[in-house]
Amino acid sequence: MKPRLVQVITLFPEMFTGVFGASMLWKAQDRELVKLTTMDLRQFGLGPRKQVDDTPYGGGDGMLLKPEPLFAAVEAAKQNDPDAQVLLMTARGDRWVQAEAQAMADDPRGLIIICGRYEGYDERITAVVDKQISIGDYVLTGGEIAAMTVVDSVTRLIPGVLGGETSAEIESFSDGETLEFPQYTRPAEFRGMKVPEVLLNGNHGEIAKWRAQQQKKAT
Repeated sequence: MKPRLVQVITLFPEMFTGVFGASMLWKAQDRELVKLTTMDLRQFGLGPRKQVDDTPYGGGDGMLLKPEPLFAAVEAAKQNDPDAQVLLMTARGDRWVQAEAQAMADDPRGLIIICGRYEGYDERITAVVDKQISIGDYVLTGGEIAAMTVVDSVTRLIPGVLGGETSAEIESFSDGETLEFPQYTRPAEFRGMKVPEVLLNGNHGEIAKWRAQQQKKAT
């Protein structure tokens, strides 16, 4: 089976070098479960200066990403993966939640992720976008950090990326509602702080009951 292809369209591809080359994202690529790439939007800019932005019609501060480079970049990405979903990172998008990450992890299609910059983008780009996504009610300088969040949260849910088969199932929000219960490891006592006795007695029924209580309390 071919790796899942994720293509990120950005003006700052260098921002992704460390993120894509470390931890679980590196392991996912090393295991050939995903292929993470960036596409420099500037390469699709217009004229000798590779222009990608312009002033907004109707006035206002800031610059908007032009439609021509954005369309050209998406079309080039589609040549690599015709069936890929196109995502646009934008503050007005749908709130990114764990259930959406799981749905995309389960979907075999690749992803093309557009990172906004400056004051925004020409609205016409939404004609080729499948989903608009926001990671929270705040404003970032650009869509790169939001794109990293989406890529990480989806990739780690792809079967084979995490070590244990149930690693993703017991995490916070894995059921769409609750937070993860507290967890402990050796030593049983550290600087006067003890591991709850229930976790040491080997009674799995009691442990499950305690964990459920702790999840409810944390949530």
